[in-house]
Amino acid sequence: MDTDAIIPARYLNTSDPKILAAHCMEDADAEFSKKVNKGDIIVAGKNFGCGSSREHAPIAIKNAGVSCVIAQSFARIFYRNAFNMGLPILECPEASAAVETGDELEVDLDKGLIVNQSRGKTYQAQPVPPFMQKLLQAGGLMPYVQEQIAR
Repeated sequence: MDTDAIIPARYLNTSDPKILAAHCMEDADAEFSKKVNKGDIIVAGKNFGCGSSREHAPIAIKNAGVSCVIAQSFARIFYRNAFNMGLPILECPEASAAVETGDELEVDLDKGLIVNQSRGKTYQAQPVPPFMQKLLQAGGLMPYVQEQIAR
């Protein structure tokens, strides 16, 4: 899924997280923003977030209520933008291939573990590196930098 499908270009004239969230994935699923619940996890395939380097895509996903994105792989610029915006992501081809819509997942970013509660399966992703965990804990790169300056 490319960034144009995550947040269509016609909404790039705003950086308001609420507006971006309301239009997240709307060209792929017009009801996405109404169906997603806080804490939901997106499980996707190969090269998630490819396309333009817009930071609007992870902002839209995060503010729609998604707590984590798990994919077979991520476009490199999306990967970095996700952490910079405070959106947790994990690369795990096995989970990407096996998880089905409606499965309940538990994610441990420190260990890179994904537990599919619905199917009793556990998948091992690459753990989130310590510095990236600090970015996530701060809420993204800008809050992290602000914290460092305040020290």
